[in-house]
Amino acid sequence: MRFKRRDFLAASAAVAGAAGLGIRPTFAQAEPTYTPESGASLRLLRWTPFVKGDEEAWLANTKKFTEATGVEVRIDKESWEDIRPKAAVAANVGSGPDLIMCWFDDAHQYPDKLVDLTELANYLGNKYGGWYDGVKGYAARGDTFIAMPLAAIGNAVVYRDTHVKAAGFSEFPKDTAGFLELCKAMKAKGTPAGFPHGKAVGDGNNYAHWLLWSHGGKMVDEGGKVTINSPETLASINYAKELYATFIPGTESWQDVNNNRAFLAGQVSLIANGVSVYYTAKNDPKLAEIAKDIRTTNFPVGPVGQSVELFQTSSLLLFKHTKYPEAAKAYLKFMMEADQMNAWIQGSSAYCCQPLKAFAQNPIWTSDPIHAPYARASEKLRPNGYAGPLGYASAATMADYVLVDMYAAAVTGQMSPEDAMKEAERRANRYYRV
Repeated sequence: MRFKRRDFLAASAAVAGAAGLGIRPTFAQAEPTYTPESGASLRLLRWTPFVKGDEEAWLANTKKFTEATGVEVRIDKESWEDIRPKAAVAANVGSGPDLIMCWFDDAHQYPDKLVDLTELANYLGNKYGGWYDGVKGYAARGDTFIAMPLAAIGNAVVYRDTHVKAAGFSEFPKDTAGFLELCKAMKAKGTPAGFPHGKAVGDGNNYAHWLLWSHGGKMVDEGGKVTINSPETLASINYAKELYATFIPGTESWQDVNNNRAFLAGQVSLIANGVSVYYTAKNDPKLAEIAKDIRTTNFPVGPVGQSVELFQTSSLLLFKHTKYPEAAKAYLKFMMEADQMNAWIQGSSAYCCQPLKAFAQNPIWTSDPIHAPYARASEKLRPNGYAGPLGYASAATMADYVLVDMYAAAVTGQMSPEDAMKEAERRANRYYRV
């Protein structure tokens, strides 16, 4: 059996699955066909999952692909913090995994090392209601897709409801001023908050960008000029210092896993995280009391007057050094079609938010009220390069943790707020002046 026929059958099944969720695909663009090379095998490097069902669904979909095509796909895992350097090494030396699940705008650091995926991405976008602009921006340069948008990983405030009420708050504050008062009250009650000031690729960046944007600050302006040294940034740093004083000790060294652990151990009662912490508690009988008490909400609104948040975003990179580009494209196509994508979103239990608009109808988003703050992550996210264009400079500035380090240096007293801003300005200019 030729792959072309298998591919057609897989696509037909995908259409049937989409129709079952109320999706009505269009076919204005011809469907691309990718025939795997003889003897092809692939290697994918992905980030370590925080939700078991995410990995299980991905592996099940991959098994279906192998059964349909005969192409074996080896899947390796690395910690969140190690994905970025591994991808950079693969790009620079021209060897390693064929495909990598990368973070944010990493693809923009080495676009010349990546296979053009525009044909496939346009087909998928046309078929499934279009790409969300935020996730598309991380994977595209102009009209060219240098990567395949995969998911936004929603981030929300996760808290113990009874502890918030015990601190004297019947409702969760909606603004930053009220949020600070809540954190002070929770510390006084012995149920403090904790947000990472360490080099946490997800949670650390999410928190730092919210601090900056909620106060009207930005790393660069629309033209890409570095503007981090500003009164708005100073206000955000001073606010961050007040919040930090209410935290559990040690958050300056936290990586992505630490706030989960501290929350589930009862050391803190308020963090920002993906839905993973809820499902870890829900699936452990020993944590039933915590699971029942968990509530989620979006970050409070700051002086800027609107909700502005960064969400962890992942794209799939296909490197030019692959020996089997047709097999890799066939794999990407198969995994992004409706049957597989809906199964993965469902298995992820609202951890991974879809990159294509049609999949917003997946029933996972309305199956539990805890999911609500995560449901629109792909739609709401603001790219980390705001307000300038995404590209090498924005990617390198984030990869170097310029913003995260600015807040960490200031809140811990290593630098004055003014000096921390100047240092962030200096470091960012190293990239934006290239």
